[in-house]
Amino acid sequence: MPVQTYDPLADQRGQDGPQFDVFLAGTVFLDIVFTGLPAMPAGGTEIWAEGMGSCPGGIANLAIATSRLGLRTSLAAAFGDDDYGDFCWRTLEQQESVDLSRSRRFEGWHSPVTVSMAVDRDRAMVTHGHPPPVSASEMIGAPPCSRAVIVALPAEEPPGGTSWAERARRDGSLVFADVGWDPSGAWSPELLEELADCHAFMPNAVEAMAYTGADTPRDALYTLADRVPLAVVTDGANGAMAIDSITGEEAFVPAPRVTALDPTGAGDVFGAGIVLGTLCRWPLADRLAFAGLCAALAVQQFGGSLAAPGWGDIADWWHEVRAGAGRRGAYGDSLARRYAFLDRLVPTVPVGAVRRAAATVARYADLARSPSAIVQKE
Repeated sequence: MPVQTYDPLADQRGQDGPQFDVFLAGTVFLDIVFTGLPAMPAGGTEIWAEGMGSCPGGIANLAIATSRLGLRTSLAAAFGDDDYGDFCWRTLEQQESVDLSRSRRFEGWHSPVTVSMAVDRDRAMVTHGHPPPVSASEMIGAPPCSRAVIVALPAEEPPGGTSWAERARRDGSLVFADVGWDPSGAWSPELLEELADCHAFMPNAVEAMAYTGADTPRDALYTLADRVPLAVVTDGANGAMAIDSITGEEAFVPAPRVTALDPTGAGDVFGAGIVLGTLCRWPLADRLAFAGLCAALAVQQFGGSLAAPGWGDIADWWHEVRAGAGRRGAYGDSLARRYAFLDRLVPTVPVGAVRRAAATVARYADLARSPSAIVQKE
């Protein structure tokens, strides 16, 4: 059955609207994922993996996550002219419907590569790469008109000029910011000064407490909410909490119970859900619940962008929850109540809507089979 696109923002579109829903920039890696390893290989030994998959990673995890949720996504990234670059470009543009008009190919530049090895619900990674030949702002120039942009802090500061994210904000884009692990251990609170130009900030609990100096995720959230209109703190299996000072809402939503196999890209999938819910103007609790569901569906599969769910996967999950309501005890009833807002969305999702295997290189992979992630052997 041909893949059918579900557009969650259909009622907001008009001839004079933004060209894209989401614009983002960063580094794309070729991810090679080995699964089913009995242990990490010891020196001088060779072990066989039960499965493997290849997919674009890095910033591509986030671009694919937003695109699979029906957001019109544009990505600016450097690509090598090698076979790895060909593969990542083709997968993003042709299979994942990500616009690459602000991306560039560079002759002689080696595409970054990451090998991820999954063992006992954890992973270890080896990466090789070189800095892109030009900065993101130099490559992008004037960013395309978009409803939202997603940036990683600390943001790039081009010498003597304005960053692409600042230009996008001035043109009316909502700026959603995330932050990565600080390997230096400094966790400088000066980074929070950059939130002055952001609409939303979405760190995890460890990052939020480290940058704010707070003792608990909740206290960190309150500190961040003084700096940014939408503050979101994720806390893994415990769920997520947020304050939206524009709507006056505060919410905490527990995460769905799942067996996590690979957390790679879960934060990107969660962030994509928050962006979608915000652009759709959903209540804050619904935004957190939806983002948590997307992340929960992702961690049950292997491989970063391979695992990002589409609306078809979300509809499948909701039909299963609805069918089991009243027969699965208090937890099942709680899920049915928490996600009741999907009742107004799922009936409009076409039967052939995007699923993981329908619009991803996963069909070339040899990963664990499940009803929502059927793949073919290489």
